[in-house]
This record gives sequence, C-alpha cells and structure tokens, in this order.
Amino acid sequence: MGKEGGDTVGEVVPPPSPSSKFPLSAWETAVASSVVLGFAAGICGVYLTMPDSDYSFLKLPRTLEDLQLLRDNLENYTSDYTAQVLVGYCVVYIFMQTFMIPGTVFMSLLAGALFGVLKGVALVVFTATAGASSCYFLSKLIGRPLLSSLAPEKLKFFQNEVAKRRKSLLNYMLFLRLTPTLPNTFINFASPIVDVPYHIFFLATVIGLIPAAYVTVRAGLALGELQSVGDLYDFNSIATLFFIGLVSVTPTLISKNES
Repeated sequence: MGKEGGDTVGEVVPPPSPSSKFPLSAWETAVASSVVLGFAAGICGVYLTMPDSDYSFLKLPRTLEDLQLLRDNLENYTSDYTAQVLVGYCVVYIFMQTFMIPGTVFMSLLAGALFGVLKGVALVVFTATAGASSCYFLSKLIGRPLLSSLAPEKLKFFQNEVAKRRKSLLNYMLFLRLTPTLPNTFINFASPIVDVPYHIFFLATVIGLIPAAYVTVRAGLALGELQSVGDLYDFNSIATLFFIGLVSVTPTLISKNES
C-alpha cells in the first residue's frame, strides 16, 4: 500500500463555506451531545457515590509504575463499588479517545488487571469504539481546518487510498484497524473528512480493535511482570495482527487488480 499506482483524486476538498448546511444530522447531533453529557454525568456520579477517602493516587498513568499503583488502589474499590469504577473507567477512556490524549494502552492494561480477559476485552472495545465515534463526530464539526494545516500530506494520502478502495471500504478500514499502518487517532479524526461513512467506520472499529485489545488486556493479568510497554507486542503478536489485516484487505486487492 503506498502513494504510487492507481488513479489519484484532486487536492483535499477545501473547508466548507460559512453558508454550508450544518454538517451533522439530527441523530448524529444527539449522539455527540449525549457523549458530552455522559462525561459530565459520569464524573459527577462517580464523585458523589464513592466513599470518603484519599484519592491522591487517581491520575492518568504515564508509566507502568503509575499503572501498578493505580491497580493496587482500585482493587480495593472494585469489588464493593463496581458500578462506580466501571463508569469512571468508561468516562476517562472515552474522554482520552475523543481528544486523542495518549495513554489508552495503560487503560487497556488496567481493564485486564481489574476485570479479567473477557470482561476486560468487552470493556476496552466498548469504550474505544465510543471514544473513536465521539472523535469522529467532533472532527466532522471542526476537524477539516485543523488536520489540513497540521498533516496535509497524510490527509491527502488517506483521502486517495479511501477513494481508490471505495467499493471495498470496510475491508480497507479493517486492515487499518488491525495493523499499525496509520495511527488509530489519525483514523478517528480523518475518517469523516475523507468521507468514510459512519456505519463502515463503526463496524471496522468494533471488529478491528478486538485482536489488539485481547493482546493488551491479557497482558494486564500479569502486569507486575511487564518491564515496558514494548513487551506487549512481540514479533509473534505483530505478525499475527498483520496476517489478520492482510486477510481482511484481500478482497480489496483482488477487486483492484480486476478493475
């Protein structure tokens, strides 16, 4: 996959004029508004229902040491205040995904450490998809001028690739989610700008995040044995993700060769 080969489309579509219609439909506006309200309600609810205690350990983890300290303290609350911990976890993860704040890999590890593999994977896929969707709708409102100025070449490349694979777009988006070809944060923010329909974005996100979520959540069970985040993805894990990604994109490659 590269910039060479195939027909290219023109320059990145310029920003809409002030007279353009509001870019979100009624249901998209409702979803975006509910996410914003969910942040506020979730934070308030967790704060009001947790017991009086010292919460100085609560901060976004930036190192494995931070994460281990957070895990050790939250374990004391998870059994008695499961709902509050779950809501707090979801609000933080979705917030980080919406505003592209680094560190969600630590949150995925924490899900495994606190809730086990099955519940942890379900939790990570749900929150990652909700956060990616929130970022998608936010970008639909304000993303075009930001990304056009910050990463114009990458945006043009993504736009060209999406245009060439329009007939098998779900397979291509799955490939991107399953492999580190493009950062997930860039995919979230750029997809509405290059006209990736939300239903395709949503399906590719839900399905494509499962393998990587499983690898990370499972590693959270043995959090104390990790020396660095790099230990999560050994050669076998990366090779497996690429293999699954290649399988998902095969229909796209075949249709391109036949055209």
